[in-house]
Amino acid sequence: MRQADTLGVAPPADPFSAQVADTVARVIVNDWVNAEYKLIELDAPGVAADAAAGQFFNIECPATGEDKPFFRRPMSTYAADPSAGRVQFLYKVAGAGTRGLATLIPGQTTRILGPLGMGFSLPETAKSIVVLGRGVGLATLAPLAELAQQRGVAVTALISARASEQVLSVERFRAAGAEVETVLDSDGTSDLGNVEAILRHLHAQGRADGFYTCGSNRLMLLMQRLSAELGIFGEVAMEQQMACGLGMCYCCVRNFTIDGETVSKRVCWDGPVFPLAEATSW
Repeated sequence: MRQADTLGVAPPADPFSAQVADTVARVIVNDWVNAEYKLIELDAPGVAADAAAGQFFNIECPATGEDKPFFRRPMSTYAADPSAGRVQFLYKVAGAGTRGLATLIPGQTTRILGPLGMGFSLPETAKSIVVLGRGVGLATLAPLAELAQQRGVAVTALISARASEQVLSVERFRAAGAEVETVLDSDGTSDLGNVEAILRHLHAQGRADGFYTCGSNRLMLLMQRLSAELGIFGEVAMEQQMACGLGMCYCCVRNFTIDGETVSKRVCWDGPVFPLAEATSW
Protein backbone atom coordinates (compact mmCIF):
# COMPACT_ATOMS: atom_id res chain seq x y z
CA MET A 1 0.00 0.00 0.00
CA ARG A 2 1.32 3.44 -0.92
CA GLN A 3 0.74 6.45 1.30
CA ALA A 4 -2.48 8.08 0.12
CA ASP A 5 -2.53 11.65 -1.18
CA THR A 6 -4.32 14.12 1.09
CA LEU A 7 -6.80 16.67 -0.27
CA GLY A 8 -5.09 20.03 -0.63
CA VAL A 9 -1.64 18.58 0.04
CA ALA A 10 1.17 18.36 -2.45
CA PRO A 11 1.98 14.63 -2.74
CA PRO A 12 5.28 13.42 -1.32
CA ALA A 13 8.10 12.33 -3.54
CA ASP A 14 7.51 8.89 -5.06
CA PRO A 15 10.68 6.81 -4.73
CA PHE A 16 9.93 5.08 -8.02
CA SER A 17 9.07 8.15 -10.08
CA ALA A 18 12.81 8.27 -10.74
CA GLN A 19 15.43 5.58 -10.95
CA VAL A 20 16.88 4.17 -7.74
CA ALA A 21 20.61 3.64 -8.12
CA ASP A 22 23.31 1.72 -6.28
CA THR A 23 26.03 4.32 -6.54
CA VAL A 24 29.74 4.11 -5.77
CA ALA A 25 30.23 7.31 -3.81
CA ARG A 26 33.55 8.97 -3.02
CA VAL A 27 34.11 10.57 0.39
CA ILE A 28 34.72 14.33 0.28
CA VAL A 29 34.64 15.02 4.03
CA ASN A 30 33.78 12.95 7.09
CA ASP A 31 34.19 15.24 10.08
CA TRP A 32 32.93 15.44 13.66
CA VAL A 33 30.35 18.14 14.36
CA ASN A 34 30.31 17.40 18.08
CA ALA A 35 31.40 14.60 20.42
CA GLU A 36 28.76 12.15 19.10
CA TYR A 37 27.85 13.09 15.54
CA LYS A 38 29.72 13.21 12.24
CA LEU A 39 28.86 14.78 8.90
CA ILE A 40 29.84 12.85 5.81
CA GLU A 41 29.72 14.39 2.33
CA LEU A 42 29.87 12.11 -0.67
CA ASP A 43 30.48 12.69 -4.35
CA ALA A 44 27.57 10.72 -5.84
CA PRO A 45 26.72 11.95 -9.33
CA GLY A 46 23.47 11.19 -11.14
CA VAL A 47 20.20 10.28 -9.46
CA ALA A 48 21.93 9.68 -6.12
CA ALA A 49 22.10 13.45 -5.59
CA ASP A 50 18.46 14.08 -6.50
CA ALA A 51 16.76 13.07 -3.24
CA ALA A 52 13.66 14.82 -1.95
CA ALA A 53 13.18 15.99 1.64
CA GLY A 54 12.43 12.99 3.85
CA GLN A 55 13.91 10.33 1.57
CA PHE A 56 16.84 8.15 2.60
CA PHE A 57 19.73 6.04 1.33
CA ASN A 58 20.92 2.60 2.41
CA ILE A 59 24.65 3.03 3.02
CA GLU A 60 27.34 0.36 3.01
CA CYS A 61 29.46 0.52 6.17
CA PRO A 62 32.98 -0.93 6.11
CA ALA A 63 34.18 -3.67 8.43
CA THR A 64 36.72 -2.45 10.97
CA GLY A 65 38.46 -4.55 13.60
CA GLU A 66 35.85 -6.61 15.41
CA ASP A 67 32.97 -4.68 13.81
CA LYS A 68 31.75 -6.47 10.70
CA PRO A 69 28.35 -5.01 9.75
CA PHE A 70 26.55 -7.21 7.23
CA PHE A 71 23.58 -5.02 6.34
CA ARG A 72 23.68 -1.49 5.09
CA ARG A 73 22.44 1.33 7.32
CA PRO A 74 19.50 3.56 6.35
CA MET A 75 20.24 7.28 6.67
CA SER A 76 18.06 10.26 5.91
CA THR A 77 19.39 12.69 3.36
CA TYR A 78 20.78 15.73 5.17
CA ALA A 79 21.52 17.58 1.94
CA ALA A 80 21.46 16.81 -1.77
CA ASP A 81 22.98 18.99 -4.48
CA PRO A 82 22.13 17.65 -7.96
CA SER A 83 24.27 20.27 -9.72
CA ALA A 84 27.38 19.30 -7.76
CA GLY A 85 26.45 15.62 -7.59
CA ARG A 86 26.91 15.47 -3.82
CA VAL A 87 24.93 14.23 -0.83
CA GLN A 88 25.42 14.70 2.90
CA PHE A 89 24.45 12.57 5.89
CA LEU A 90 24.50 13.51 9.57
CA TYR A 91 24.91 10.44 11.76
CA LYS A 92 25.51 9.43 15.36
CA VAL A 93 28.46 7.10 15.92
CA ALA A 94 26.75 4.48 18.07
CA GLY A 95 27.14 0.94 16.70
CA ALA A 96 29.10 -1.37 14.47
CA GLY A 97 27.88 0.19 11.23
CA THR A 98 28.37 3.82 12.16
CA ARG A 99 31.73 3.10 13.80
CA GLY A 100 32.84 1.69 10.47
CA LEU A 101 31.40 4.61 8.56
CA ALA A 102 33.26 6.98 10.86
CA THR A 103 36.61 5.54 9.72
CA LEU A 104 36.18 6.56 6.08
CA ILE A 105 38.55 9.27 4.93
CA PRO A 106 38.48 11.60 1.90
CA GLY A 107 39.13 9.70 -1.30
CA GLN A 108 37.76 6.37 -0.09
CA THR A 109 34.50 5.02 -1.49
CA THR A 110 31.35 3.33 -0.29
CA ARG A 111 28.11 2.26 -1.96
CA ILE A 112 24.81 4.03 -1.38
CA LEU A 113 21.43 2.76 -2.59
CA GLY A 114 18.77 5.37 -3.20
CA PRO A 115 17.07 7.72 -3.03
CA LEU A 116 14.44 5.61 -1.27
CA GLY A 117 11.11 6.09 0.45
CA MET A 118 8.28 8.59 0.56
CA GLY A 119 9.23 12.16 1.37
CA PHE A 120 7.48 15.04 3.14
CA SER A 121 4.46 16.86 1.76
CA LEU A 122 3.32 20.42 2.35
CA PRO A 123 -0.32 21.60 2.45
CA GLU A 124 -0.89 23.83 -0.54
CA THR A 125 -2.53 26.39 1.75
CA ALA A 126 0.29 26.38 4.31
CA LYS A 127 1.84 29.72 5.16
CA SER A 128 3.84 28.65 8.22
CA ILE A 129 4.87 25.26 9.66
CA VAL A 130 6.56 23.94 12.79
CA VAL A 131 9.31 21.32 12.77
CA LEU A 132 10.23 19.64 16.05
CA GLY A 133 13.22 17.32 16.21
CA ARG A 134 15.88 15.83 18.40
CA GLY A 135 19.23 14.23 17.67
CA VAL A 136 19.66 12.74 14.24
CA GLY A 137 15.99 13.51 13.57
CA LEU A 138 17.16 17.02 12.75
CA ALA A 139 19.03 15.60 9.76
CA THR A 140 15.68 14.55 8.35
CA LEU A 141 13.93 17.84 9.05
CA ALA A 142 16.57 20.25 7.74
CA PRO A 143 15.82 19.54 4.04
CA LEU A 144 12.12 20.07 4.80
CA ALA A 145 12.89 23.59 6.03
CA GLU A 146 14.68 24.28 2.76
CA LEU A 147 11.77 22.85 0.75
CA ALA A 148 9.41 25.13 2.67
CA GLN A 149 11.63 28.13 1.97
CA GLN A 150 11.54 27.34 -1.77
CA ARG A 151 7.73 27.34 -1.64
CA GLY A 152 7.46 30.53 0.39
CA VAL A 153 6.37 28.77 3.58
CA ALA A 154 7.71 30.12 6.90
CA VAL A 155 9.30 27.67 9.34
CA THR A 156 9.69 27.61 13.09
CA ALA A 157 12.26 25.01 14.15
CA LEU A 158 12.18 23.69 17.71
CA ILE A 159 15.44 21.88 18.38
CA SER A 160 15.55 19.56 21.38
CA ALA A 161 18.76 18.29 22.97
CA ARG A 162 20.21 17.15 26.29
CA ALA A 163 22.40 20.25 26.56
CA SER A 164 23.76 23.04 24.38
CA GLU A 165 26.75 20.87 23.40
CA GLN A 166 24.38 18.43 21.65
CA VAL A 167 22.40 21.05 19.71
CA LEU A 168 22.57 20.35 15.98
CA SER A 169 21.79 22.15 12.72
CA VAL A 170 20.92 25.59 14.10
CA GLU A 171 22.81 27.43 11.38
CA ARG A 172 21.39 25.13 8.74
CA PHE A 173 17.83 25.99 9.77
CA ARG A 174 18.59 29.68 10.02
CA ALA A 175 20.14 29.63 6.55
CA ALA A 176 16.77 28.30 5.34
CA GLY A 177 15.06 31.30 6.92
CA ALA A 178 13.66 29.42 9.90
CA GLU A 179 13.00 30.93 13.31
CA VAL A 180 14.97 28.69 15.67
CA GLU A 181 14.30 27.93 19.32
CA THR A 182 16.23 25.38 21.37
CA VAL A 183 14.75 23.42 24.27
CA LEU A 184 17.17 21.61 26.57
CA ASP A 185 17.08 18.89 29.19
CA SER A 186 19.83 20.68 31.10
CA ASP A 187 17.72 23.76 31.87
CA GLY A 188 14.32 22.08 31.89
CA THR A 189 13.00 23.85 28.79
CA SER A 190 12.57 20.49 26.98
CA ASP A 191 9.90 19.50 29.52
CA LEU A 192 6.78 18.42 27.64
CA GLY A 193 4.68 21.02 29.40
CA ASN A 194 6.93 23.81 28.14
CA VAL A 195 7.13 22.42 24.61
CA GLU A 196 3.33 22.12 24.53
CA ALA A 197 3.01 25.73 25.64
CA ILE A 198 5.33 26.81 22.81
CA LEU A 199 3.36 24.83 20.22
CA ARG A 200 0.03 26.23 21.45
CA HIS A 201 1.44 29.76 21.34
CA LEU A 202 2.63 29.26 17.75
CA HIS A 203 -0.80 27.96 16.79
CA ALA A 204 -2.50 30.95 18.41
CA GLN A 205 -0.21 33.22 16.38
CA GLY A 206 -1.20 31.52 13.12
CA ARG A 207 2.26 30.02 12.68
CA ALA A 208 1.32 26.33 12.73
CA ASP A 209 -0.36 25.20 9.51
CA GLY A 210 1.59 21.96 9.75
CA PHE A 211 3.39 19.90 12.39
CA TYR A 212 6.45 17.83 11.45
CA THR A 213 8.63 15.76 13.75
CA CYS A 214 11.39 13.17 13.88
CA GLY A 215 13.75 11.70 16.45
CA SER A 216 11.75 11.48 19.67
CA ASN A 217 8.84 9.28 20.70
CA ARG A 218 7.61 11.63 23.43
CA LEU A 219 7.73 14.66 21.15
CA MET A 220 5.93 12.76 18.42
CA LEU A 221 3.13 11.78 20.81
CA LEU A 222 2.81 15.39 21.98
CA MET A 223 2.56 16.74 18.43
CA GLN A 224 0.13 13.95 17.52
CA ARG A 225 -2.20 14.85 20.39
CA LEU A 226 -2.12 18.57 19.62
CA SER A 227 -2.50 17.96 15.89
CA ALA A 228 -5.73 16.04 16.54
CA GLU A 229 -7.04 18.57 19.05
CA LEU A 230 -6.26 21.67 16.99
CA GLY A 231 -6.96 20.23 13.54
CA ILE A 232 -3.41 20.69 12.27
CA PHE A 233 -1.97 18.71 9.37
CA GLY A 234 1.00 16.64 10.53
CA GLU A 235 3.67 14.19 9.39
CA VAL A 236 6.33 12.15 11.17
CA ALA A 237 9.49 10.62 9.76
CA MET A 238 9.89 7.22 11.39
CA GLU A 239 13.20 5.64 12.35
CA GLN A 240 13.46 1.87 12.04
CA GLN A 241 15.95 -0.92 11.50
CA MET A 242 16.02 -1.94 7.85
CA ALA A 243 17.79 -4.50 5.71
CA CYS A 244 17.00 -4.10 2.01
CA GLY A 245 15.41 -0.63 2.05
CA LEU A 246 13.17 -1.66 -0.86
CA GLY A 247 10.27 -3.32 0.92
CA MET A 248 11.19 -6.89 -0.02
CA CYS A 249 12.52 -8.24 3.28
CA TYR A 250 9.74 -6.98 5.60
CA CYS A 251 12.35 -6.25 8.26
CA CYS A 252 10.99 -2.77 8.96
CA VAL A 253 7.29 -3.53 9.51
CA ARG A 254 5.60 -1.37 12.16
CA ASN A 255 2.03 -1.04 13.38
CA PHE A 256 0.01 2.06 12.53
CA THR A 257 -3.53 3.08 13.42
CA ILE A 258 -5.98 3.94 10.64
CA ASP A 259 -9.64 4.62 11.40
CA GLY A 260 -9.25 2.83 14.73
CA GLU A 261 -7.74 -0.30 13.22
CA THR A 262 -4.16 -1.52 13.54
CA VAL A 263 -2.45 -1.78 10.17
CA SER A 264 1.05 -3.09 9.46
CA LYS A 265 3.20 -1.09 7.06
CA ARG A 266 6.77 -1.22 5.85
CA VAL A 267 8.64 1.88 6.97
CA CYS A 268 11.01 1.84 3.98
CA TRP A 269 8.26 1.38 1.38
CA ASP A 270 5.18 3.13 2.77
CA GLY A 271 7.30 5.75 4.54
CA PRO A 272 9.58 6.67 6.17
CA VAL A 273 7.29 9.73 6.29
CA PHE A 274 3.76 8.97 7.52
CA PRO A 275 0.68 10.96 8.52
CA LEU A 276 1.17 11.97 12.14
CA ALA A 277 -2.26 10.62 13.08
CA GLU A 278 -1.29 7.08 12.01
CA ALA A 279 1.90 6.71 14.07
CA THR A 280 2.03 4.56 17.19
CA SER A 281 4.47 4.71 20.09
CA TRP A 282 7.79 2.88 19.84
